Amino acid sequence: MALLDDILCLALLLATLWGALALGHRLALPRHARWLVVGLWLLAGGVWLWLAWQGPRLGPLAAMAVQMTALLAWWRRLTPAKDLVWAEDVAYLATGDVEGQRLTLHRVRHFDWQTPDDARGGWEQRVYDLRRLVSVDLFVSSWGRPGIAHVLVSFGFSGEGAAEEDFVAFSVEVRRERHERFSEIGGFFKQYELAIIAADERDAVRLRSNVRGERVTLYHVTLSPDARRDLLLALVAAANDLEREPRFYHTITANCTTLMFAMMRRIIEGLPLDHRLLLSGLLPGYIHDHGGLVDGYTLHELRRLGDITERARQAHDAPDFSHRIRQGVPGWTSPDRRP
Repeated sequence: MALLDDILCLALLLATLWGALALGHRLALPRHARWLVVGLWLLAGGVWLWLAWQGPRLGPLAAMAVQMTALLAWWRRLTPAKDLVWAEDVAYLATGDVEGQRLTLHRVRHFDWQTPDDARGGWEQRVYDLRRLVSVDLFVSSWGRPGIAHVLVSFGFSGEGAAEEDFVAFSVEVRRERHERFSEIGGFFKQYELAIIAADERDAVRLRSNVRGERVTLYHVTLSPDARRDLLLALVAAANDLEREPRFYHTITANCTTLMFAMMRRIIEGLPLDHRLLLSGLLPGYIHDHGGLVDGYTLHELRRLGDITERARQAHDAPDFSHRIRQGVPGWTSPDRRP
């Protein structure tokens, strides 16, 4: 019975804490009124927990069940928004059309970031020849928290010369309102919508390496030509779906890693689930173990040789930025190399 009492008290505690966080992040009331409701929820949960410690179990359990039923009824009615005053960097979602071998991406971001919050530039339409799709690369940007990182997937299209290759990076991000700041805790509680952004590498990569001061590592992904094309078109299809039907971002279940894994699993059958999929910074290890990175290198060597942070800072706003950051990266060792 002692074990049952402990389990009951733990369940009451977790329900109380989860409900308080959900109300605090999503209840559409003025700040003071919202915190009043949170305080009342915590008070009620504390009362049920105290009664459970005194011995009676059925009463506190039934009372919390009633509270949680009402809370979950409200929670399930929350729907992601489509038209809000979005932050400038996520004002538009990527969308695309395919006609034969021609891919047209609408609203490709090409910002020139001055500070982490200020940029010049805008959004434009770009056209790509799918027959010239020659590479897929994974950028992992970290900022000192173990296992925590942001992942971008970049597709390369051949040009007349190595320095003329064209790249477009896709980033799965939080779609914040203009007044909002990102909170990892808020990402668990439907605080943000989900965004898929297409951007120039001089925008998406430089923002992280040169402006925010993050460490950026580049991994060349060894997919077959058909798999490269399928992955790109799957991303475009997912972006189109997201434009039509918004989704909530979730810190664990709907983020840059989980969405990419879901697409890869449709292309490469048999990819298993793994705990490393919960943390974006561990994704390269997962891909490496399943043969998706350049052969002949350990993961440590790929990470060391693929650290492009300093090269990105030196290249800065050079027209051949994408070419220069790849010099010396396994899979990109020669200036005229073609995957």
